[in-house]
Amino acid sequence: MFRWITAFVMNKRIETGDEKMSNECDKSKCASCSSNCSGKKDLHEPCNSHSTIRKIISVVSGKGGVGKSMVTSSLAVALNKKGYRVGILDADITGPSIPKVFGVESKAMGTEMGMFPSYTNEGISIMSVNLLLEDEDAPVVWRGPMIAGAVKQFWTDVVWSDLDVLLIDMPPGTGDVPLTVFQTIPLDGAIVVTTPQDLVSLIVKKSYHMAEKMNIPILGIVENMSYMECPDCGKKLYPFGQSKLDQVAEEMGLDILARLPIQPENAELCDAGKIEKRDVSILEDMVQKVIQKLEL
Repeated sequence: MFRWITAFVMNKRIETGDEKMSNECDKSKCASCSSNCSGKKDLHEPCNSHSTIRKIISVVSGKGGVGKSMVTSSLAVALNKKGYRVGILDADITGPSIPKVFGVESKAMGTEMGMFPSYTNEGISIMSVNLLLEDEDAPVVWRGPMIAGAVKQFWTDVVWSDLDVLLIDMPPGTGDVPLTVFQTIPLDGAIVVTTPQDLVSLIVKKSYHMAEKMNIPILGIVENMSYMECPDCGKKLYPFGQSKLDQVAEEMGLDILARLPIQPENAELCDAGKIEKRDVSILEDMVQKVIQKLEL
C-alpha cells in the first residue's frame, strides 16, 4: 500500500501547460463571454471531497533560515491547545522538517478516498513528502513542475477531514511552489516571517509584494530570533542587531504579530520531535490577533 501511494504522488500526471500556469483569460473571447471577470480566471482547486477546512494560512518568507517551520509548528501547537482542529501542509518538498519537529514517523496511507495525513501526539494533522518516502533521508530530486504538482495534490487529494485551520509551511522564495499555492489554494491570509537583519527585511518584501499581486491578505509580520535573554541577568541581547521591524511594518502597512526571542530549549524540543511540549504562552498575543483577523 505504501509503495502504491508513493508511486501515486510521483507518477500522477501534472498539468503544466499554459492553461494551468496562467491566470489570464483568452481575451479574444471576452466579447462573447458573459462573465464579469476583468480578464482573470479563478484557478482555485477544491480540496478533497471528504474534507471541510474553515480557514487556510500560508507562512511565507523570501529567504530561507528565518524560522518559518518553527513559527508554523508553534502556531499550530498554540491553536491546538485552544481547542481548534489544526492541520499542517508541509509545502517545502525539498527541505521538509514538519514531521521531524513533531516526532511523526508513521507513514501516510491511502484508499480510494485519497491520501490520509499522519497525526501528532496531540492530534494535529500533517502531510509532508517525508511521510511518503521509504527513507526520510532520501533527497527529493524533482524539477519545479513535479514539486509544484505534489504540493497541489497535498491540497486536492489529501483527506484532511474537518479542520478549523490549515497552516501551509512554505518554502523560501517566490518561485513555483508559492505561485502554485497562491493560485491553487483559496488562502484566507499569509503570515510573513522575518529576522532583524536589513538584508532579510529587504528580501521579505518580495514575498509581501508577491502576495499583494495575487490578492492574498497579509495577516501581519512575525520577527523571529528578534532577541535573546541573558540566562544570568535577564537582559535582552540583540545578536542580529537592533530590530527595524517598526519601520518595515509601517512601510508596508502591516500589523506586527510578534517578536519572538531565540530560545535554545525550543531548538532542543524540535530536535527531539517534541515541539508540542513548548511553552506557547509567549505566542498568546499573536494567536489572539490571528483568531480575530480570521474570525475563528
